[in-house]
Amino acid sequence: MKRFKVRVDNQMFYVEVEEIPGEGAMAAAAPAPVVRAAAPAPAPKAAAAPVAPKAAAAPAAKAAPKAAAPAAGGGITAPMPGTILDVRKNVGDAVNAGETVLILEAMKMENEIQADHAGTIQEIRVKKGQAVNAGEVLVVIG
Repeated sequence: MKRFKVRVDNQMFYVEVEEIPGEGAMAAAAPAPVVRAAAPAPAPKAAAAPVAPKAAAAPAAKAAPKAAAPAAGGGITAPMPGTILDVRKNVGDAVNAGETVLILEAMKMENEIQADHAGTIQEIRVKKGQAVNAGEVLVVIG
């Protein structure tokens, strides 16, 4: 057994790792060593303020279709960076709130970008295959 001191989010932990005989760096598919974490060590008195835990990410699998954020002037913005896979509406088309306007691929997932309010498509600022950044105006609905 080897004993290590590990710092995670400004907390100190003592762990013991058991080396498995015959398992070396050559075994790429070998299971990870067994790690037993002891109680965290007390924080030093002069330590910086503890870091707040990060909020858990929402599950990505089979998430509800996303409506993009509205921009000033009735535009729909990209909720995240990605690539436009399909533009389903044309300039002059009437749309209802929640109706899919285009498809944005981000992180190997297809996201339906929906109209945030009813109106008429005034301007489409993207085309199929175009890369977009988060916050970029995609479509203007009047």
